[in-house]
Amino acid sequence: MTDILFKEESYKIVGACFEVHRILGHGFKESVYKDALELEFIRLQIPFTREKSYPIFYKEEKLKHFFVADFVVYDTIILEIKTGSYIGEPYLKQTLNYLKASGLRLGIVLNFGTPSLEHKRIVF
Repeated sequence: MTDILFKEESYKIVGACFEVHRILGHGFKESVYKDALELEFIRLQIPFTREKSYPIFYKEEKLKHFFVADFVVYDTIILEIKTGSYIGEPYLKQTLNYLKASGLRLGIVLNFGTPSLEHKRIVF
């Protein structure tokens, strides 16, 4: 049997997201969910950094452009917040690229845009 990467941390993160979705429902902009999630993380004492920037390198040269993760939680998990009709391939690929650039191994994509909260784990 394979161990789940950051199982307890993931459970706490997704639980916080379910609480935000339970109270706000679906239909708001991403920024609203990010603001609420920030408050929920503080309430639950879950360590996070919001909108953390990561440089991108090409042949050991730092490129002008960088990416910004919505949240980095527990210094180990990239959390991407979406409000679409479903979690599509572009969101999954985007998160995978963020993992490559950051050196982190786990990303969670959450979609607050549907009546039931959706989430997918991406392991790199």
